[in-house]
Amino acid sequence: MIRFFTWIFTLVFIVAVAGSIGTLVVLYYFGRGLPDYAQLAKYEPPVVSRIYAGDGRLFAEYATQKRVFVPIEAIPRRVIQTFLAAEDKNFYEHPGLDFFGIIRASIVNLSQMGSKKRPMGASTITQQVAKNFLLSGIATQASFERKIKEAILAFRIENALSKDRILELYINEIFLGSGSYGVAAAALNYFNKSLDELTIAEAAFLAGLPKAPSKYNPKNNYAAAKSRRDWVITRMYEEGVITRDEALTAKAEPIVLKRPNPTRVVKADYFAEEVRRNLIYKYGESSLYTGGLTVRTTLDPHMQKISDWTLRKGLITYDRRHGWRGALYHVDLADTKPETWQSVLATIMNPPGIGRWQVALVLKVDDNGVKIGLKSGEEGTIPLSELTWARTYMPPTKKKDEDGKEIIQINIGPPITHPREVLTVGDVVLVDLLQEKQKTYSLQQIPIVSGAIIAMDPHTGRVLAMSGGFSFEASQFNRVTQALRQPGSSIKPFVYLTAMERGFSPATVVSDSPISIALGRGLGIYSPKNVTSNYYGRVPLRIGLQKSLNMMTIRLVHEYVGMKPVARMIEKFGIMDRVPMQIAMAIGAGETTLLRMATAYSMLANGGKRLEPTLIDRIQDRHGKTLYAADTRICAACKNQPWLNQDPPLIEDHREQMADPRSIYQITSMLEGAVRAGSAQRAQVLGKILAIKTGTTNKEMDAWTFAYTPDLVVGTYVAYDNPQPLGHMEGGSRVALPLIIDFMSKALDGIPSKPFKIPPGMKLVRMKEMTGQSAQAGDYGVIYEALKDKQTLRSGPSESSSESYSKPSESYEPSYYEVPHRESHSSPPPAETPSMTGTGGLY
Repeated sequence: MIRFFTWIFTLVFIVAVAGSIGTLVVLYYFGRGLPDYAQLAKYEPPVVSRIYAGDGRLFAEYATQKRVFVPIEAIPRRVIQTFLAAEDKNFYEHPGLDFFGIIRASIVNLSQMGSKKRPMGASTITQQVAKNFLLSGIATQASFERKIKEAILAFRIENALSKDRILELYINEIFLGSGSYGVAAAALNYFNKSLDELTIAEAAFLAGLPKAPSKYNPKNNYAAAKSRRDWVITRMYEEGVITRDEALTAKAEPIVLKRPNPTRVVKADYFAEEVRRNLIYKYGESSLYTGGLTVRTTLDPHMQKISDWTLRKGLITYDRRHGWRGALYHVDLADTKPETWQSVLATIMNPPGIGRWQVALVLKVDDNGVKIGLKSGEEGTIPLSELTWARTYMPPTKKKDEDGKEIIQINIGPPITHPREVLTVGDVVLVDLLQEKQKTYSLQQIPIVSGAIIAMDPHTGRVLAMSGGFSFEASQFNRVTQALRQPGSSIKPFVYLTAMERGFSPATVVSDSPISIALGRGLGIYSPKNVTSNYYGRVPLRIGLQKSLNMMTIRLVHEYVGMKPVARMIEKFGIMDRVPMQIAMAIGAGETTLLRMATAYSMLANGGKRLEPTLIDRIQDRHGKTLYAADTRICAACKNQPWLNQDPPLIEDHREQMADPRSIYQITSMLEGAVRAGSAQRAQVLGKILAIKTGTTNKEMDAWTFAYTPDLVVGTYVAYDNPQPLGHMEGGSRVALPLIIDFMSKALDGIPSKPFKIPPGMKLVRMKEMTGQSAQAGDYGVIYEALKDKQTLRSGPSESSSESYSKPSESYEPSYYEVPHRESHSSPPPAETPSMTGTGGLY
């Protein structure tokens, strides 16, 4: 007997040793090369980066996996219990493996051998964490190798991490369908709720998804989804998470999905894309798409909406002036049954950029209008009154004006008297439902001209609105920041500012008459023209800027100021980086962007303080740490100081002063005059205090307008992406200025006018505007001219130059690329009554 027991003991010992050795071999074999589980202690799952507008509303998200990370402490206890009941009821008791579950699954799998059924699993939450985080490459394989590796890693993870940390990783990492990673994102995507707002039934539905998210999607298989949810509710009751009555009530609830409300999301595609590019440049793609950045931007949703509406309206208005280019397509309805027109229309793809417009098919044309059919199956009409704009587009022609100057004439066909002159049966067109009218539509076409609008805060440089084109869907090219265009006359305020800095005043008289300049050996003669053939003669500089007179501007630079100081001023204000020494640059022959021009005008609006445009106020990482703040000013008196109704602390402004504030104000005063009696007179309809400058480039290639108040700067331009003439007289005043008027009328609605602040050291002198002479009682055309303290209406530049900001001119040798100037002129010629020969430039 003893020998028998000895043999039994020996056999058991040998089996145990062999089993131990075998286990060690298996653990060694499958455990070698496994991922480092210790990394999970510091693991941060990829989470969504969110971009917020200035009022806190969300307007863009970027992520590889749309996940919202929620710490375990912030997850409601009931949500945790629901997932444990559904996935791993013994989570807090087992060491990483559920041995009873493994035995049960083994018995079931042995009974199913030979069948095609998928083997039953017994994975714990810890094993799922190991699979999803460390074995993602073989996560979909149902193999013993994967299971053994999961088990090894599960033991290691349990020894390295707390149960709460493991559960936190699981709940935030799991994929729950519909692009949702983590339970918080799923709660938003399925029910538009936060975790603490979920009902028992909703939490149970989410807890049932990890097994097979697509299979249990109620949109695809409602019965399976409800059955799975009810099973989870039963498990919750069995585990004591809920009562019997709560379980019955929850099972009676239908699964009702509720997507996030789109009206809470701001639409600002061009702005969002510009922010995205900036973030990638600064932090890289990985930080943006997985790092969970929180970005507070400068966007003002109200102004952005106005900006988008204004630009679309302005481009459509210009486009309509130049005629109807025809239907999108034409289909032959002769062989089509009347009831099948809808199927024909369904094959037509919507062109990009139509927005709320709809594609329609012309079904009938009669004397009163056009009957159309829509993709929805509805029918409507386009009345004749909505077709009269659609005169036939005709190619532009070249001709010469009275002075022999070549101009581009845009032509359109004769007036529309009958609908058949525009449309025929079978035409596929774009239409828009008329407001307050049922089934009545207007005819539309997507403009081929483009443009942009930007609005800025001149005190901070914050970009409040940015519309980079007619439609982001049709073209992601941002014409605010990426389009290099000639600024035309919109650059003139900085030319005149150079003169103000060198002692000139708005009352200084300079001749507006024809001028020709020899450019140098082999470069010919430069003979610029005003927009019209009219010239003002000898008038104050104020008139030259208000009415945008090219001859006066060129003479001012060539004979009195010099191109080199003008180039420095343009570069200093950031309009261009390196300005060629060519006199045509003084009237906008270089290239710049709308953003750079608007920033320069913002520095005029704020009195000459240097600005850097910014689209972002603050960037924080996933933990709330500030990575970037646009406002870097430090308030030493603000730290650890309770508010006891004391006076607010003063924060020092260390920004560079770009020019004498008095010179800046003189330019602003002159641009106010452009609204009162200059190129921007149309803006008088606003009844607001505004400074405005229009601009048009050679052959009307580009139309610009910039407007500012003490607190708002708005700039716009309209042009073709592939430069071509807009048409004779289609310049800043006619094309771009109406956009500014539309924008300001809505943006400033209800906001009282605020006058521009007059800096110290200035005086207002009564002056006859057209002569620059002192005004006497009973004179007409009298204004209050802004002069520096030492200036008089008759003073020249040498008598009133600003010691703080003007510097003596350097002596230098003119090159063939630089127009020589005569700085020996100490003062311009004396004022005299001008020859009133016309209205001058309109732009």
